[in-house]
Amino acid sequence: MTNDNALFEDDFLLDLDDDAGPQPEADVASDLAEQVMTQTVAGLDVAPASSVPMPEPEGGDAPLPAISIRVFFEQPATGELIETASNDRRMRRTDLEMVPGGIPAAMAYLGENVTPNLLVVESSLPAAEMLGQIDALAEYCDAGVQVMVVGAMNDIALYRQLVARGVSEYLVPPITPLQFIRTVSTLFVDPEKPFVGKSVSVVGAKGGVGASTVAHNLAWSIAENGHLNTTLVDLDLSFGTTALDFNQEGSQSITDALLSPDRTDDAVISRLLTTATERLSLFTAPASVSEEFDIGPEAYDTVIQAVRGTVPYVVLDLPHIWSSWLRQTLVSSDEVIMVCQPDLASLRNGKNILDRLKAERPNDQPPRLVLNMAGVPKRPEIPAKDFAQAIGVEPEVVIDFDPGLFGTASNNGQMISQTQADAKASLAVDHLASIMTGQAVDAPAKTFVQKLLGK
Repeated sequence: MTNDNALFEDDFLLDLDDDAGPQPEADVASDLAEQVMTQTVAGLDVAPASSVPMPEPEGGDAPLPAISIRVFFEQPATGELIETASNDRRMRRTDLEMVPGGIPAAMAYLGENVTPNLLVVESSLPAAEMLGQIDALAEYCDAGVQVMVVGAMNDIALYRQLVARGVSEYLVPPITPLQFIRTVSTLFVDPEKPFVGKSVSVVGAKGGVGASTVAHNLAWSIAENGHLNTTLVDLDLSFGTTALDFNQEGSQSITDALLSPDRTDDAVISRLLTTATERLSLFTAPASVSEEFDIGPEAYDTVIQAVRGTVPYVVLDLPHIWSSWLRQTLVSSDEVIMVCQPDLASLRNGKNILDRLKAERPNDQPPRLVLNMAGVPKRPEIPAKDFAQAIGVEPEVVIDFDPGLFGTASNNGQMISQTQADAKASLAVDHLASIMTGQAVDAPAKTFVQKLLGK
């Protein structure tokens, strides 16, 4: 703001049952359209931020820092929207209060209280009257506060005048909760380290469903077939199999970071990681029962966030337990993959996990279902269609029971795509990787013998 009232200083379903056939791929464009992102307009003759739909950014969403937010709304719909946003996983560290009454209520509040980090005010007044109230509001604001205005007019001239007065963002409804959250995030992002990788948690609905196998092969597919730098984090501290599955040995593990989370920076992360391939790094587990690890949820969160700052994709291999740190990790993830077998226990447990996470992640994609080890000979099982109907979500992939392929890969310290790239299970994992990244992965190359045979 240039006058004396300056507000601020510049400061597939790929069903492996041959009778079912492949299903259509997920409509990625539609998903992205639902998760629009605000774009700041700076001196351009284009519409203001809220009217410019943006695709979901590369990487994932970092939680907002511990900032104070005060919202002064006029319309009930705006209050309901921000109330929904306030319950989002990304907002759990913020201190948010909501007061009806718009800009006049904001001035009354600030006359008796300290200025928050972010002030959100709504005004449906004509441009001239709104600007007058903004100028009056400036008298109550400390330097450095960020101000977001929610208005009714999609007017570039008004937008420019608000920016000239130091307003950080101007949004015009309709606004989605994710749009509001991501707009706030852009105001408080660390300019020295703005990138945050996408976190994908893989968890089993019960023990022995193959969740770790899915996680390991998924990470390998994203890295090697998708050509994206990826880190696989094994959080099963006592029984993790990442080192075995990738035929790796090392004296350091994820616990070295978890036991000293405050000292975990990029240099420490790089030193503790094991290199599996040029694009895939591993954070292995100690896989030892000689020590019981008493590690709080904050340590897990700190280390995971640190790893997310180093690569585009982080795959978390989670143990089959239920604890505060595991629940928090699932809630905080950009994507959750739940692995089930087509049996009753998986259905019951999976339904419980699914319902819990839907309630705690209202603005996120529901957990994605993988049905693993389908078609075990002579074993009664729930058909995939019945399983999907009962649990309330369609499986992204159904992976057939193939002990030869998975056993050979495990014994050789390989992933299934390395053992047989064109196997149905390998293609299913590749399809899952394409869903996670929003891009196609490389088709498996034919071997010399396959080319000779015309396969």
